[in-house]
Amino acid sequence: MAERERAAAPPYGGVFIPRKQVMDADDLQRAIWRIGHEIVERNHGVTDVVLVGLQTGGVPIAHRLAEALQAVTEEVVPVGSLDVVFYRDDIGIRPVMPEAVTEIPWDLDHRTVVLVDDVLFTGRTIRAALDALQAYGRPRSVQLAVIVDRGHRELPIRPDYVGKNLPTRRNEAVDVRDDGVWLGEVTKEARR
Repeated sequence: MAERERAAAPPYGGVFIPRKQVMDADDLQRAIWRIGHEIVERNHGVTDVVLVGLQTGGVPIAHRLAEALQAVTEEVVPVGSLDVVFYRDDIGIRPVMPEAVTEIPWDLDHRTVVLVDDVLFTGRTIRAALDALQAYGRPRSVQLAVIVDRGHRELPIRPDYVGKNLPTRRNEAVDVRDDGVWLGEVTKEARR
């Protein structure tokens, strides 16, 4: 779970309490490599492919995915980052979090953009990302890669590349870290 999301958990912040590890570091790396191979296969290489990591959890995954793609194809795949906070449809419902860095230093026209995120839940972040991408050009296509698809979609959005399908309860939280993927809950911070 990205730091920004954890800090904004209702009512005014919270702490992620891990309950069960569902992927270890090796599983996570294998999932990234598999997604990399699937991207190469689907796009017949990585010519004109760019990765855009969604702030905050998707950015480190996008960089790891770029490393895997370079190892497989010996080509450097550009990586950018995108913060969608001001494009969200719940901006009046949730507190607005400080803006993270958006860095897309190239035009997206005629490129294949692979949006990368750590966890896909309702689909609202991806909808916001699709809106935000319009400011950077008109891609040939947009694909979606996620480490965990936990279900509970509220919009008709489906990932093209998935590391793990993980059915969850709505009140559970999923945290993707360097040491793997954890399932748990976000609880109100204990008072001292």
